[in-house]
Amino acid sequence: MKNLQHIGILVLSLILLNGCYDLDQYPADSITAGNFWRTQDDADQAMMGVYNAMKRDDAFGIYYTRDCLTDIGDGYNGGVYGYTEVAQAKSSAADGVYLSVWTRMYDGIARANTFLAHVPDVEMSDELKTQYIAEARFMRALFYNELLNLFGEVPLYDETTLIDKEFATMLNPRSEVSVVRDFILADLDEAAKSLPATRGADAKGRATQGAAYALKGKVLLYAGQYKEASQAFEQVMNGGYGYTLYPQYAELFKPGGDESSEMIFAIQNLGGAGTEYGMPVFYIGNRSSYGGCINCLVPSNKLVDMYEYKDGRPFDWDELFPGFTTNTEVKEKVFKCTFDEDGKYVVDYPEYKDRLVTMYDERDPRMKETILLPYTIYPGWVNNEARDCEFVIASPNPSMENNGYVRNAFGNNSYLYRKFVPEGNMDGLIDDRFNSPTNFPLIRYADVLLMLAECYNKTGNQGGAVSLINLVRERAGMPGINSGPAYLAAHSEEEVFERIKHERAIEFAAEGLRFFDLKRWGIYEEEVNDHKQYDLLDKVLATKKVSSKNYLWPIPQTEREKNSKLTQNTGWGE
Repeated sequence: MKNLQHIGILVLSLILLNGCYDLDQYPADSITAGNFWRTQDDADQAMMGVYNAMKRDDAFGIYYTRDCLTDIGDGYNGGVYGYTEVAQAKSSAADGVYLSVWTRMYDGIARANTFLAHVPDVEMSDELKTQYIAEARFMRALFYNELLNLFGEVPLYDETTLIDKEFATMLNPRSEVSVVRDFILADLDEAAKSLPATRGADAKGRATQGAAYALKGKVLLYAGQYKEASQAFEQVMNGGYGYTLYPQYAELFKPGGDESSEMIFAIQNLGGAGTEYGMPVFYIGNRSSYGGCINCLVPSNKLVDMYEYKDGRPFDWDELFPGFTTNTEVKEKVFKCTFDEDGKYVVDYPEYKDRLVTMYDERDPRMKETILLPYTIYPGWVNNEARDCEFVIASPNPSMENNGYVRNAFGNNSYLYRKFVPEGNMDGLIDDRFNSPTNFPLIRYADVLLMLAECYNKTGNQGGAVSLINLVRERAGMPGINSGPAYLAAHSEEEVFERIKHERAIEFAAEGLRFFDLKRWGIYEEEVNDHKQYDLLDKVLATKKVSSKNYLWPIPQTEREKNSKLTQNTGWGE
């Protein structure tokens, strides 16, 4: 059961740094410090308010859209909160995307600070109070870490700032990166002391000691403190928390697997019409999905080409279809079908369709479990009933779900996602396209294993790194690194890093991690700048532009106008 329930949010935690908040969504006329912070029930509601802050779309709610800023995902204009403009260097510090993320993260921090300031006065057991304080510190660390990774130096506020009294004068300057990081690590160290090792069914999704150590390891890894990060990740592995890799990769992103022992910390989602707390699959699903989604985020051709053969060999289009990479006519023989004169039904399939479909079964199984591939079937939901729809490629492409075909919302011929996208109506669990009940992972055990592998590789333990990579590959049904053939060999630090880079790209596709991976590896420009977004028939849809300034987002212009102490990041103007 998913137990993070929809509750009223405290007005005391609404406003920080004069940010722009939608006050209509809060019960501002009914909750004050004088009448609320009294009972354990009050504390329970306030704690849920802290957790619910991360569910907002511009917080972590549609975190998968971060992939469109990278080489493995592409975004279409018309959605994903301006990230497509960010990826194409068409944004400025005045754009709302930066302000929205900044505001929502500080909203979460404000809720955590309000909780920490008032919960000592609540009548409840000291033991439970200590645990709740640890949870609030974990959540504050989570929000601050996101700000740190996106903006670098940011203003720090803790629970000593009385938000309900001081919000108009909260004008701190940006703190140095090392100071912000130390603040985050202190929160996580304190949280780890008092958080429970495991959670029962009545507290699914709430922070645990293992989650605190996992986030601590991540913070240290991003700072290049590999030895210290290793110690935190080893605690996650060996601390008796029960984390394991779930046997079935595809099921991780459906109800059941999303609550498995692989999920260290995940956003708990509840579907249902009229609620705001399900996972918004609207931006990733296709037009055959429940409610007719608009696939603003799609997998890049580069991502799909990364998936190896099942024996570990690199995939090569030209090996299978000679001339594919340089000849559009060959691509058309592979992908392009022809519709009838009315544009309703396919009358001629591609010449090489059978060879194409056979190839899918010969690739890393995660490819079919992550990507909706041409000429495969997607179990959709059309006109309020289940309908199998075939994903076809044509030029022009008149495919319609009413005729049994998957339709790309923008009329393009791009790959589409299968991962996270609901099938049918999920046996009645989904009521609208904004509220899939699937939990969204922020930290899962496979992530910890590969981050620890990165630490080992950086500290000279290539063998240890390879063994961890192989755990993830084995779960996927792939052969291990250094298991025989030359194409599976990796011994040096550089070779093992290439394996880590590859494994993280395909293991975490549509989970929003690639953006931060490329940045901390210092290869963001190299991998993304001038990345052309092609469709499957060689049409260029967009070109991404990245420069050194994009390693950090700009401090929102609106915030700088309100607080003259806020300096701007390099390259974004004064």
